[in-house]
Formats: sequence, structure tokens, C-alpha cells
Amino acid sequence: MGKLFDAIDDNLRTWMAEQPMWFVATAPLSGDGHVNMSPRGHDSFAVLDAHRVGWVDYTGSGVETIAHLRENGRVCVMFTSFGQRPRIVRLHGRGSVFLPGEPGFDEVASLKPEHPSTRAVITVDVTRISDSCGWGVPVMEMAGERELIRQHAEKKGPDGLEEYRAQKNAVSIDGLPGLPGLPGLPVGS
Repeated sequence: MGKLFDAIDDNLRTWMAEQPMWFVATAPLSGDGHVNMSPRGHDSFAVLDAHRVGWVDYTGSGVETIAHLRENGRVCVMFTSFGQRPRIVRLHGRGSVFLPGEPGFDEVASLKPEHPSTRAVITVDVTRISDSCGWGVPVMEMAGERELIRQHAEKKGPDGLEEYRAQKNAVSIDGLPGLPGLPGLPVGS
């Protein structure tokens, strides 16, 4: 059933690229904090090498992943097949956040299509790679990507996105610092 892998090989890389959606889970250090799991998609994920992955992080209504990674780095990325062959792959590791202009941002952003909602790049140094059966996951068909995130970003424009991030992305739901440089957060925090 389940298997551990020494590295992300070509077969795993190809399989992950075929999945239209994946999930990222993080948690704060506080036992009272909220565990967060977010769905991702839109051709934002990249395998950087056999033990390193990354993705372009789009503006969202919250900032949990960024806040948790900035606090403690712990992350699990999960891919699941909704096609005929059931499978789940989990990548555990330590994540880092890079904002536009910071070293590390272009490494991932340059591999992916430009997107007006881009607020950061996240990379993960993968320490554990495993798969499991996925027998409980339903078989589903992809109808298409939603364009709402792009439309939202284009409608707001750069100034509107900056204001939105200041309102929605300054702190996590547990009060952890989100995006640095926003009102109420010291630069470089």
C-alpha cells in the first residue's frame, strides 16, 4: 500500500504535474492555534529538484500558510488523484516565503505563467515523500480552471490589491504576522 520515496523522481514529478489540484497544510506552534489546509491549482506548482518544490502564492482572503511558515516552517503538501488510478502523495518539509524582489522569488516565479494576483513564492525543502492508496477518494472529472482569482486581481489593479492585502493579509486568524511591510507590521518581520 503506502511507500516511502528517497526523492522526487521523474515518475512522481510527472504524476504531480498531471493533478489539477493539490493541498497545502500548515499549523502554528500554539496548541490553541488553527490548523490550516488550502486547495491550490492554476499551474502554480513546480518541482525544483529531487528534494525541493515551490509554488506561486496568489492573493487570498487569508494569509495562514505564509504566517505559519514564517513562524515555524512546518508544511505538508498533498496531491490526490481524482482519476481512475487512486493515489495520494504527501511531501513533508520545511517551507520558506519569498516576496517579490527577494532572493528566491524569481526561481519559482520565472517557471510559471505570470499572474496578476501573485503575492509571494513558497519553497519547501522536502524531508519526507510518501504515497498511499487513495481508495477513499472519489473519481471526478476536471471541468476547467476558475478564472475568478485573475478577474478579481485585474479588477482591483495593483493599488487595489495592495489595499486588499493590507486589510486581509496583515495577520493570520490567530494573530500571527502575515505579509511584512503592511500597516502594523515592521518591515522585515
